[in-house]
Amino acid sequence: MSQNNSNEKTSSSLDMIGTINQVPDFDPRTVAVSYTDLKTGETRTRLPVVAQIAWFRLKYPEGKIAVKVSPGTNCFVATARVYPNYKDAEENFLAEATASRGKCEEKTSVSPREWAQTAAIGVALRNAGFGLQFQLAGEDFSENAPDEFAFDTAGETGIESMLPKTMPEPETPAEQPKKELTAEEKYQKALDTECTVSKYRGKKMSEILMLDANFLNWLVNKYQYQDVNKEAAQVICEYASKQVAV
Repeated sequence: MSQNNSNEKTSSSLDMIGTINQVPDFDPRTVAVSYTDLKTGETRTRLPVVAQIAWFRLKYPEGKIAVKVSPGTNCFVATARVYPNYKDAEENFLAEATASRGKCEEKTSVSPREWAQTAAIGVALRNAGFGLQFQLAGEDFSENAPDEFAFDTAGETGIESMLPKTMPEPETPAEQPKKELTAEEKYQKALDTECTVSKYRGKKMSEILMLDANFLNWLVNKYQYQDVNKEAAQVICEYASKQVAV
């Protein structure tokens, strides 16, 4: 195959990807914003979450974004699900994402609860195809997240006004005795666990999951020590099995 034919096929594939969730007379790239990563100095392009929600509403006027928020250990854990129609059954969602956020000393005015909610919505919409496809959309899981609220001109966050009004508003809990972690919280804690086995020493389980998922299976089935490595791998594998079964 000639280089020209290969380039043409690649260009054609990219053009097809660009038609995902296409809405007449709307180009999401026109509402994309650029920001500079404070750690690397790299300039990136993304869609603010409010722009993703607007795009979703254009594509699915009767769609639904459902968010559940629960308190974790020094953080809030939010799970967002995207539905093409508000009448869809709970399990019939287009995409799902979970994110956790704690207090950020660099952003003292940002509510951890709403930050977690915003992150989960952005990633869920990105997973449903409401992103820049090969580029990041919504919010990834870096420390220095961009200003997701740049499109609001009324001085409000913008997210709350675009969600269904019937969605309950979780209240910030008062100081409570330590309680049993939820399945989502245990999963997040397991992902954040740092591996001590020589092959991937120093890497978090979330990184290993992306690099070598079979290594987690090995920890569960063949690793001889009952320690944090095996416990974290068991939680991650059990959670993944339940997600597949749903």
